[in-house]
Amino acid sequence: PQLRPMAPLPTRALRSGVFMRGVSARLVSTLQHQKLTVTTDHKSSLPKLEDLKFGTQFSDHMLECPWNVKSGWAAPKISPLHPLQLHPASTSLHYGVQCFEGMKAYKDKQGRARLFRPDMNMARLQRSGLRLCLPDFDKNELLECVKELVRVERKWIPDVDGFSLYLRPTYIGNTPALGVGPGSEALLYVICSPVGPYYPTGFNPIKILAETRYVRAYPGGTGDCKVGGNYGPTVMPQVEAQKKGYQQVLWLFGDEKLVTEVGTMNQFFFIKNKQGEDELVTAPLDGTILPGVTRDSILGLCRGWNEFKVSERPYTIHEIIEALAEGRVHEAFGAGTAAVVAPVDCIHMDGKDYPVPLDKSDPSAKAGKLAYRVWKDLLDIQYGRKEHEWSVCLD
Repeated sequence: PQLRPMAPLPTRALRSGVFMRGVSARLVSTLQHQKLTVTTDHKSSLPKLEDLKFGTQFSDHMLECPWNVKSGWAAPKISPLHPLQLHPASTSLHYGVQCFEGMKAYKDKQGRARLFRPDMNMARLQRSGLRLCLPDFDKNELLECVKELVRVERKWIPDVDGFSLYLRPTYIGNTPALGVGPGSEALLYVICSPVGPYYPTGFNPIKILAETRYVRAYPGGTGDCKVGGNYGPTVMPQVEAQKKGYQQVLWLFGDEKLVTEVGTMNQFFFIKNKQGEDELVTAPLDGTILPGVTRDSILGLCRGWNEFKVSERPYTIHEIIEALAEGRVHEAFGAGTAAVVAPVDCIHMDGKDYPVPLDKSDPSAKAGKLAYRVWKDLLDIQYGRKEHEWSVCLD
């Protein structure tokens, strides 16, 4: 335990891991991996790979890290998977005081468990939690606890290329009170789900509907955080788009109709700009865009190749439609943890479908050359086929 002086919210008091309420000092505990306890009960077996459906089957164990305002972080624990007990007044249920992460564990050819850039997930979860006035935690200590959970659940990581163990770190406020304000209790937990490849039979390009009625995020809001409130309101527009024959929604913003994200992914366009340069374009991190791990990785790879211009800049759907009309769009794709990349072959806007090329040199291709290249490079890193600092081996 450490003695922490009183400080104003949301800066120093948040970062101490405790909310001060009219007291000058309080003894609090920080989240510590060395206090982790592990209780195992391996009951289940890995389902048949062909039966895996994303996020519907779960491994035997979970990680829990409780916090309360009086004592700070309790000892983290790994125990058999079980239902949570929440008071009906829990703030996560009433006010959306909850955030989460999506990451994966992989097995390489030597059977070793690997994580892909997990430090970025820990940092984003911390940032999302602080945005919701949840207590701070040590990112490195949490990561060590997550690593231990992956080791415990090693058998749940399929040893077939394209398959992985999806990890869902979740952070909720569970204060039993109906008032809106900083809470006195919180829970950080992690569950695991074995998943197959997003495209089990190869790439399947998607058709997207440019949405002009609904907005995913607004300046000053939480678009740059992975909070549940960003996702629930997108379900209805998604269902409406699917009824019209489109798999995802392309989120636009403002009178200019700025392109922001697609579905739950970051959006990329590979174009020839008006200056005659080949340019990979994605929206900038202006506070409305989620700083995706896959997004950052694609930008890093492409800048490292130094073969074309890579831009994070505002751009509108009108710029894209004009480029399509002039034959200046090479390809387009979304990017995220689940799919890695999702090629786009059609954009619907104002009652009209605009075909988007995939590979102009191969009419039968289901993905563009750049989408395929970044997908392959990222998988080679994730599965340890290519040595890279982004791939963290746990053995």
